[in-house]
Amino acid sequence: MADEITISIDGVEIKTEPGKMVLEAAIEAGLYIPYLCYHSGMKPFAACRMCVVSVEGGRGLPAACTLPVQDGMQVRSETDEINETRRGVMQMLIADHPNGCLTCHRIDICGPSDVCLRHVSVNDRCITCPKNERCEFKDTVRYLGMELESPLEYNYRDIPLEVSDPFYDRDMNLCITCGRCVRVCDEVRGDAAIGFIERSGRALVGTSQGTSLLESGCEFCGACIDVCPVGALVEKNHKWEKPRTVQKSICPHCPVGCQLNLEFNGDGKFIRAVADINAPANKGQACYKGKFGLEFLNKETAIKQPLIRRDGLLEEATWEEAIAFISSRLGDYIGDEFSILTSPNSTNEELYVAQKFSRAVMKTNNVDQTSNVTPELTVGLERALGYGAATNSIWELENSKCILVFNTNVTENQNVVAVPIKKAVRQGAKLIVIDTREVELTRQADSWLRPSPGTELLLLGGILKLLVQGSLHDPDWISDNCEDPDTLYYVLDTIDLASVAAETQVSLDDMSKAAELFAASDSGSIVYGLDNLSTDLHRGCVVSLVNIALLTSNLGKPNSGLYPMRTGSNEQGAWDVGCVPYRLPGGRHWSDEDAKNEIEMAWSCELPANRGKQATEILSNSDLCGVKSMFLIGDSPNFTNGYFAMGYDHLEQLEFLVVQDSFMSPATAVADVVLPRALFTSKDGTYTNLERRIQRLANRDTDLTDSDTESNALCLIAQKMGYANFSYRNPSEIMDEIASVSPIYSGVSYSKLAQQTFTVFSSGMDNPKPTQLLYSSKEHRGLQWPVLDQESLGTAVLYQESFKAGKAAWITPEFTLEGKLAEGSEYSSWLVPGRVLLQSDRDSKLVSGRLNHLVRDELAQIHPSLAKEADVSQGDKIIVETAQGNLTAIVDIDDSVPVGSISITTLFGQLAVELQESEDIDPMSKVVGLNVLPARLVKN
Repeated sequence: MADEITISIDGVEIKTEPGKMVLEAAIEAGLYIPYLCYHSGMKPFAACRMCVVSVEGGRGLPAACTLPVQDGMQVRSETDEINETRRGVMQMLIADHPNGCLTCHRIDICGPSDVCLRHVSVNDRCITCPKNERCEFKDTVRYLGMELESPLEYNYRDIPLEVSDPFYDRDMNLCITCGRCVRVCDEVRGDAAIGFIERSGRALVGTSQGTSLLESGCEFCGACIDVCPVGALVEKNHKWEKPRTVQKSICPHCPVGCQLNLEFNGDGKFIRAVADINAPANKGQACYKGKFGLEFLNKETAIKQPLIRRDGLLEEATWEEAIAFISSRLGDYIGDEFSILTSPNSTNEELYVAQKFSRAVMKTNNVDQTSNVTPELTVGLERALGYGAATNSIWELENSKCILVFNTNVTENQNVVAVPIKKAVRQGAKLIVIDTREVELTRQADSWLRPSPGTELLLLGGILKLLVQGSLHDPDWISDNCEDPDTLYYVLDTIDLASVAAETQVSLDDMSKAAELFAASDSGSIVYGLDNLSTDLHRGCVVSLVNIALLTSNLGKPNSGLYPMRTGSNEQGAWDVGCVPYRLPGGRHWSDEDAKNEIEMAWSCELPANRGKQATEILSNSDLCGVKSMFLIGDSPNFTNGYFAMGYDHLEQLEFLVVQDSFMSPATAVADVVLPRALFTSKDGTYTNLERRIQRLANRDTDLTDSDTESNALCLIAQKMGYANFSYRNPSEIMDEIASVSPIYSGVSYSKLAQQTFTVFSSGMDNPKPTQLLYSSKEHRGLQWPVLDQESLGTAVLYQESFKAGKAAWITPEFTLEGKLAEGSEYSSWLVPGRVLLQSDRDSKLVSGRLNHLVRDELAQIHPSLAKEADVSQGDKIIVETAQGNLTAIVDIDDSVPVGSISITTLFGQLAVELQESEDIDPMSKVVGLNVLPARLVKN
């Protein structure tokens, strides 16, 4: 590298880059300098003074974490003076920390039940600390060779333990005030839920507001736990368990693709998840789902044997019996009477086999993923630009100058995507949010456009017109990169901005401000979903957002682009490998003759000619669209959240139903055959996340025939039905076949993925390290498609050279209204739920107990005109009635709320308590979204 410089640390010459700190350079080179407050990803703090060094020609002992490298500098980190200084600092730290075992020579041979020969109290012993054997502080004490006796008197703080909040416990008697937790919460997460507080003249760590995390705006991401060097912050579940093995995997809860290091005890029980600090998609961050939502791995109720229904009852059977029975029955439903629905967390390899089974064996395009309920999310991108996926990488968002977030609750549904968004805002980027709901990002927005439900497309039309009318677009770039936009301009000419403002209830000034903010930035990003939109608005909203990006030349360059927020963890992969009814492998349209011919030659069969039915079509119709037999893989929240209407009930109408799942469910209760399904920790394969990054799940070789994967089951059934080309020895062979029929995956293979593993720093295990660094010396980068050949290393930014067809196409929607309540309906208003981390201006009561709860009167914010119509006044108690139940609230009259909307915003902490108390096997996969509902207001 041209700008590399050389420095020497204790006589060892290392190469590094200008701008780095000495400690950072040492860590990357595998050289150890003690530290406790420094942590990768945060600003240097220099509070612990443990990393002091000397520099030849310099004065004093500067902290290595704040000492910039200089070419040729000579650094010493191990001199008598330095070590004596460190030990002096450590003596002050252990004077405030239980230290009975820290300096004892018997620490390695003492057990938790042993009687201490030195009569050290239980509270002062390391072996009774939840962080024992994984404590960075203890390791540092031992590295420094501290004496058994300290000249300073130990002062036990005697602070009550905080064990009544959800998910994790706090013991500030163990805190060394390194500040890591405070800084990661503030600098990285942007929450500031915890901070430094003062108690009796001493600095401690506590909640920034109130005494509970529920009161301080905690999002329960667990970042503070992962950086804590002691046992002050620990997970509730398996608090005392010690890890014996660690498995790297990918979180199955959302499409971000977070890499996690999963700890298991000696009995193979999962105990905790630690976010991988070097992972490209999450950079050491996780969310409440990934950090605390994997307890289902330990459930003993997992299905272990196939079950066949005989005389009305499910009875255990062998795999051979189950495969033979399924094969014989499926032969009666060849064609469009059959459908296969896959899980949101099936791997690419499993999804590929499922769609191949559907098309080659069962002769139907009726194949879908149960999370694919808004297929229009990316179809507009594909038609206009070339590919149906995000154009840029997740962490480019932190360098965007303006971010537009449209109708998606990112902070809850794709949480880690919100981390770079919030960081960008703290760095001065402008944030525009278009959402009728109050969500966390609306509270940080420079411009919050709050349209009346059903008017979102019209609002986007207004913004497009303002961009063109105000000459805020880039005509030169458009001329070079896009087809003629005259059709779009013609339609925009017909839009009356005054009417748009009246219908949407968003003022022209607010619309203009948003248009100007986005157009003024040289790098603008659009993060969007289709929450609460009528299906008729989906396509129009997506292509309008594409048009905004095109008009402002925010495509084909870093730190900009479009980010569709899918919901399924491998939903992008399903589209890529053809596991949706309208796509073949490679994401090519099912009617593409060239693609069909290529695949027919590869599979030695004829592909079905009819258009397939998607999951929402089948499960929302009483006749199931003619489907009589189904193979259902995994459970889905869409069976209960309204997307599949009477989904579970409709399954009972099937003549033959096979369900493959890990646990019993309402679907297995009506199944004719139930097959066990391997959990994600027990299988190999790849996921493709929302930024098109293909990542390997297990990074270890597995034999396909040894696992209860859907690939194995479907291959055995296909072979039993006479199809020999379903013989794969492992997932690697399936990926090779995917690459052979999918142009965007042409250069992908397991060996190629292995080559994308890079050493970040040398991982000598002799020295103390933060927990995240213990497991993460390497970066498993994966590959971002398109990977067009064996030489390609993937594509981080789409369309940098040109759009797929040369120039981008303008797709002009009809800017219409949808979602108006029907005349004569019993519901005349909309309930608009919201959820945020903190409302410091609202009173709430903390109810303490085994688990803390927040209790408060919820406010129903309504427009003055609705208050007048309902004859209610400020502070009145009301009932909000919907078809799904009733809510009680206090009237808060606010003219910023759209007319006809009843906005009720709750706290995320209340949801966290519900999740902690839930007895559901996997409550994190069933989190209820913020669904806008028809409602009426009744005075109480």
